Amino acid sequence: MHARAELAGGLVYARRQAAPTPQQRVEANLGLVRKIAWHVFGRVSSAIEIGDLVQIGTIALLEAARNFEERGVAAFTTYATTRIRGAMIDQLRRQANMCRSALVRRKQLNDARREAELALGRPATQMELAAHMGITLEALQAEIDATQGVHYENIDEVYSDHSQWFADEGETPDETLERKDLERALAEGIKSLPEREAMVLQLYYVEELNLDEIGAVLGVGAARVCQIKKAALDRMRQGLSEWAA
Repeated sequence: MHARAELAGGLVYARRQAAPTPQQRVEANLGLVRKIAWHVFGRVSSAIEIGDLVQIGTIALLEAARNFEERGVAAFTTYATTRIRGAMIDQLRRQANMCRSALVRRKQLNDARREAELALGRPATQMELAAHMGITLEALQAEIDATQGVHYENIDEVYSDHSQWFADEGETPDETLERKDLERALAEGIKSLPEREAMVLQLYYVEELNLDEIGAVLGVGAARVCQIKKAALDRMRQGLSEWAA
């Protein structure tokens, strides 16, 4: 980015602004990590936890910020997106390539741990687990290291009728009808909006562009975009209040 400055005699030159620091780039794009993580998680939710994806993406973002050569804000976002998504996909591939024997060894290790804990009546230390398996502590640690990468728990052990993770998220018939009515009301409300207002809502809520980006599309400033969005939302609220009544 450049700032214009005027010299004596009316000459104008462009003064380059300081490039963002790696830390500033990271802070500005943490939301991007979560967005990509949720997109990936939506396709592979049975293979990895969302928290793990966020951690992998954050590390990739840090590396991207350190290695990036200044080409502008948009260029860094594109570069970081590629690195973040790539890091997540690489991790999924590594997990998928874990050999079958490692999974078998993980099951055997978990079985041995449960047997030791059942005999002791409490969680077993690594020393106690090694003794139960008849191996040295070093051999046990090597076994643990060799089976890292996936974590499974018996559903019977973690299930609870009171846990939010096992709550029934299905809709009741009444809720389904109400949701469909609301969707129809929203669709009709958007159709009734002036073209520019409808476009602003589409770009902001569906395409997830910010006000400056929408302004670039429409050829207006961010302040004007904000006014258009407010007017559109006011119309929608009025229409929905009439629908709810």
